[in-house]
Amino acid sequence: MTIREMLEERELTLLSPLAQKSAASRGRKKPVSSDDLRTDYQRDRDRILHSKAFRRLKGKTQVFLSPEGDHYRTRLTHTLEVTQVARSLARGLRLNEDLTEAIALGHDLGHTPFGHAGESVLRSVLREGFEHRQQSRRVVEVLEKDGEGLNLTFEVINGIEHHSGPVRPLTLEGSCVHLADRIAYINHDIDDALRAGIIDAEDLPRAAVKRLGDTHGKRIDTMIKSVIKNSYDRPVIYMEEDAWDALLELRSFLFRFVYSRDWAEGEAEKTEHIVRELFWYFTRHPTEMPNEYIEIVYREGIERAAADYVAGMTDRYAVSVYERIFIPTFFGK
Repeated sequence: MTIREMLEERELTLLSPLAQKSAASRGRKKPVSSDDLRTDYQRDRDRILHSKAFRRLKGKTQVFLSPEGDHYRTRLTHTLEVTQVARSLARGLRLNEDLTEAIALGHDLGHTPFGHAGESVLRSVLREGFEHRQQSRRVVEVLEKDGEGLNLTFEVINGIEHHSGPVRPLTLEGSCVHLADRIAYINHDIDDALRAGIIDAEDLPRAAVKRLGDTHGKRIDTMIKSVIKNSYDRPVIYMEEDAWDALLELRSFLFRFVYSRDWAEGEAEKTEHIVRELFWYFTRHPTEMPNEYIEIVYREGIERAAADYVAGMTDRYAVSVYERIFIPTFFGK
């Protein structure tokens, strides 16, 4: 037996009957020969880790725009925290950790520069709209490897596309990522807001703190254990009702006091302006985009190509391109 075959056999023995088994994958759009060492989901994980889009996550805003200090989350560190939480859920529920990890690592590949501020701009200017979860699927299917895509398995693509939004993923592993995304961002955004001095620990809703814990680590631990307790050997992934209510209370608190952006409205307006102007500039000058995006112009139109190009930029690169296009060179002398 190859190592891959031994791993697949081990899944049949150790994982829950509800888990998605590697050998039972619906496969890829382009068939490939089996790997002797890795299961299909392990190969997908590696393809995502080695992609350009994954590397760019380190330069994309999570919530805080250009914070002073090295300890605030970026889109990359958010992705790693989601992966850790999701794998803890999958391990506790005896689900497929490799599939869970691949989905989690790829779930935010389609995020724009400057976080949700950039996403809202592209949603407003692109006629068919823009959702980062759908863009993440587009990244792995269309944009990576100079238009070839990563050729991932059906289950990984489905989990990436439905990690947020009203439609649940088809696998329980995808549902672990769906819930882990919320657990991670609510807790780390509270942590970053406390570090930034936007809120104080005493401001957090008392009932939620009492149910979930008074520290970052305690809250994550409580939420993970609540999901495992409530979902073990069940065909759905849910948190206990009182814990879920406490999570929603923390989420509402963040929307009122952190995500409202009153504390950084000027900076957000600037970044929205950059994304908007870059989008319209490249719709008027498509030949200034890299060749792979010019090919998209012919297949899907100028606006789609411009949105793909701008969405893939890091914060720093978007600013540098904007300066090159719109700021006279003598201003910097």
